[in-house]
Amino acid sequence: MSEKSEGLERYVVPGLERGLKLLLEFNRHNAALTAPELAKRMELPRTTVFRLLATLEIMGFVTRHGNEYKLGMSVLRLGFEYLASLELTELGQPVLNRLSQEIGYSCNLVVRDERSIVYVAKVTPPGILASTVTVGTRLPAHATVLGRILLEDLSLSELRELYPENQLEGYSSNTPQTVESLHDMVQQDLKRGYALSEGFYESSISTIAAPVRDGTGKIVAALGATIPSSHIDDEQLSPMVSKVRTSAEELSRLLGYTRARGY
Repeated sequence: MSEKSEGLERYVVPGLERGLKLLLEFNRHNAALTAPELAKRMELPRTTVFRLLATLEIMGFVTRHGNEYKLGMSVLRLGFEYLASLELTELGQPVLNRLSQEIGYSCNLVVRDERSIVYVAKVTPPGILASTVTVGTRLPAHATVLGRILLEDLSLSELRELYPENQLEGYSSNTPQTVESLHDMVQQDLKRGYALSEGFYESSISTIAAPVRDGTGKIVAALGATIPSSHIDDEQLSPMVSKVRTSAEELSRLLGYTRARGY
């Protein structure tokens, strides 16, 4: 815990903290939970959990379906307001629009949240089948091409801290099995200046991605193109890689990044 966090602890409102922690219990694997389940998970009295749920239900943050509760529309509204407030998405959307028009494929902008990547902007051109991936979708960082880009700033020791397990969870035959193999992949991408993989996370999808840096030189996002094919024709590959990298560099400049600073 940082010194700043320790200094703020005395101002924490317990009821608000419990309510927010309750919301965090919901995820794609636990989309619906009962009050007794929540009480057990949070180690709180059922009466306390019922009061928290009643308050959140009134405000639209949860909805009740019989004995089960699910996240409500107020959570979604907050999420979209957050995305709309990001300088990254505001500046990145026109860049994605232009890139998508140039190459004719879906283009995405993602950020990292610990071990996951989160899609914050997406453009799909007319005629391309809609993907199941939408703004707000979360995917495992270590098992995706975009995620590899977002791990480039981390040293091997930092990667081990993020992934302390001996074997990484597999999602396809391409998923690195250990932190060491993941680090090797990430370093290769870093030297190349972009990441490319055909069928890395999904066998029928290929991805080209490049890093987006801010004024400090830190990687803050990954910009990528998604091609609905297990193989990219050689004639298409080089021009598309160039356009993806150029777009990522353009967004980086808009965020204040300059190579002259020594990054």
